[in-house]
Amino acid sequence: MKKNYVDIHCHPSLKPYSKSFKYNPTKQNALDPNLKNSIWHYSPPNFLEKFLNRLVTLTKFTQTDLTALAKAKSKVVVVSLYPFEKHFFGKEILGIKGVTDVLVNLAASISQSRMDYIRSNNDYFVDLIDEYNYYQQLHNQVENIDGKIYTYRLVRSFKDIENNFAQETDSKKIINIIITIEGGHSFNTGIAIAKDMASRTEVIGNIKTIKDWEHRPMFLTLAHHFYNELCGHARSITIGMLKKNQDRGLNSGITELGFEVIDLLLDNTDGKRIPIDVKHLSTASRKVYYNLLDTKYVSEKIPIIASHGACNGKHSIVQWNKTDFPEHEKWFCDIDINFYDDELIRIARSNGIFGIQLDERRIGSSKAISESKMIFPNKRKQLNKKALLVWRQIQHIAEVLDKEGLFCWGIQSIGSDFDGIVNPINGLWTAENMKDLSEELLNHAEDYLLKKLIMLNDFNRINAETIVERVMQDNAMEFIKRNY
Repeated sequence: MKKNYVDIHCHPSLKPYSKSFKYNPTKQNALDPNLKNSIWHYSPPNFLEKFLNRLVTLTKFTQTDLTALAKAKSKVVVVSLYPFEKHFFGKEILGIKGVTDVLVNLAASISQSRMDYIRSNNDYFVDLIDEYNYYQQLHNQVENIDGKIYTYRLVRSFKDIENNFAQETDSKKIINIIITIEGGHSFNTGIAIAKDMASRTEVIGNIKTIKDWEHRPMFLTLAHHFYNELCGHARSITIGMLKKNQDRGLNSGITELGFEVIDLLLDNTDGKRIPIDVKHLSTASRKVYYNLLDTKYVSEKIPIIASHGACNGKHSIVQWNKTDFPEHEKWFCDIDINFYDDELIRIARSNGIFGIQLDERRIGSSKAISESKMIFPNKRKQLNKKALLVWRQIQHIAEVLDKEGLFCWGIQSIGSDFDGIVNPINGLWTAENMKDLSEELLNHAEDYLLKKLIMLNDFNRINAETIVERVMQDNAMEFIKRNY
């Protein structure tokens, strides 16, 4: 099997960029990997950190620092720029600054200096530009890792990736980085928690700016955790003291400004379209967006992207209490931030992509997560159980699509959300564990095909190794080739 994987949604810069606010000057990407403000800073989980994660779901270690990606033999990674939202903090939560700071630092492992900056910052777009610049600072700079010379390069197109592949040697390696953006608030919307303050002129100008970036984003996640004056978002926060800040705009639809933003992003003048990632959108906003694709954009080939998602096993947004696969119902987390079967079909028909999020809060039901645990874990048995959570996502998507007469192995990929605010699947801690995931997915795929192959349409009867290679790399690469 191929030894590298492609991740279509992760945050290598979130921790080191945040830590850079402790240094003088701030916002600097250090070339010295021993410094915590370097994107190359390697901090894999030790025994205590793994124990703490199992106990209270804290992820203090790095997962997709560039050194970990190099050790995982990653060649292509799709990174997400994310201006951290102010509403994780503020007087709205108990009126005590320290309480939210502790909660957010525990969840995201960012510095106090970064949190103070976020709290005082009134321009998300400036923060977006600064994070983009953070990547640019070490573009094409070299690091020695395990006796080989590594560099990362921001790429402008699939052609750049092909050129970089051709330049690699046994001793000189290149990690190709594709930029995306998480959250329409990045255009400087949703600054105030209780009122609309966005300037249409400013928002439109900011979108035009990113469409002219040298390394244009491949896609943009329109919603995120809080109301952004563009669209409604799905519930993503369950911590009581933070949850109420998410209430405004929850489950609402797309606004007038939101429609204008979508039209500008989807405008393909000069080939600069930025497709929409539907993760985090409320079901109301998703319905409206799909209708927009069915009407205004029906003649255009716009892919539907779910960059870091999971299935909920239910039929559709409208028939949310119906399931076509009752035997799968107990596997999944039945929440509306997860995706319905009819959305999986839409994604496939649009030549889109579905990144499976490696987060225990999303990928399985409480029962499934509980059954995947071992009191005295044997590493290989533990990995097999945890990989089953991922395999069930792959299998469910396949059976939904096969039932519709579609190729059923073409949209599944990895959208780990590593280094975001996630609770990783125990045992699948970092990029370096993706090799283990591949091996165990192969075992699950072989077992599945042995029992179920005859149930699939003839054109979906491919071998287990091809299925796993598609999930871990090929589907993502084909999507990038088509759309970048």
